[in-house]
Amino acid sequence: MDRLHSMRVFCRVIDSGSFAAAAREMNLSPAVVTRLVADLEEHLGARLINRTTRRLALTDIGEAYLERTRLILTEVEEAEALASTASSEPRGHLRLLAPPAFATHQLAKHLPKFHARYPKITIELSAPGPVETVDENFDVTIISMGRRPLDGDFVARRLANSEVIACASPEYLDKKGRPAHPSDLAFHEAMLPTFLREITFVQGAFDDDDAGVESFTLTPHRPLLGTVHTDTLYAAALHGLGIAGLPSFVAEDALMEHALERVLPAWHLFTVSLYAAMPRRKHVPARTRAFVDFLVQVFGGEEKDPWLTAAGCETLRMGRKTCPMSVAAA
Repeated sequence: MDRLHSMRVFCRVIDSGSFAAAAREMNLSPAVVTRLVADLEEHLGARLINRTTRRLALTDIGEAYLERTRLILTEVEEAEALASTASSEPRGHLRLLAPPAFATHQLAKHLPKFHARYPKITIELSAPGPVETVDENFDVTIISMGRRPLDGDFVARRLANSEVIACASPEYLDKKGRPAHPSDLAFHEAMLPTFLREITFVQGAFDDDDAGVESFTLTPHRPLLGTVHTDTLYAAALHGLGIAGLPSFVAEDALMEHALERVLPAWHLFTVSLYAAMPRRKHVPARTRAFVDFLVQVFGGEEKDPWLTAAGCETLRMGRKTCPMSVAAA
């Protein structure tokens, strides 16, 4: 029995809440996961988990064993990290957690360049939903933060800021008209996350000294489409269903290809800050440092929105009257 492997499987079962979930995350069959935990219990001569039809519960021995196992695995990882720093070429397996939309629209298209630079690093990517703090089970966590400051025992490096902006297809806007002020949205089809009951637009770019002097809040009529799935809003906007609020990192390619058009270029909804975060450990593997450095290099690492800049449709500065996007929309 590979004792370390069995210990890792045991920890993953507890962290994921089920044998089936742990099997999916570790790319193993449920039967293998069950057998490895059973073999570990047989080796120890003690039951670690009480299994019921509804949930898993650690025994008293299981709780104590889990705590010591986590310490052992952390020490093993740090020893491997220390050894890997002596290698001139980063290598090994990197576990990455990221928000789904960022993984789809940004990470996926930059990974080929990373692989070409570091061919001996493999990546296990998990993107189950919104991510607002570090998960100790992953080497790198991509955090998307709104107004709340970062808080936690981890090391984080800024990747970029992303404005959430209003977008629609040119075909929709040709048919329905182009809003000149947020109040005009009352006459348009809205597509919103289901948790939003009102929308606040802020005038000016997020880094203007006087940004936010003017804002406009509206309570839209029942949206034509409500969903928490960002890519569904994106796809519906592409196909002309209505106006959607999208992070710039999602809309970038469609804006560049003129498949989407920015609506109300002098206004934005809010700004999210994106970070690459790592658990605070004594030794960080060379592969982890290489990946985080790569992301900072790609996205700039500043309090700026590189995606709106790339698409040529930055938010209009306070006091400016025209920009290429507003001229084109006229």
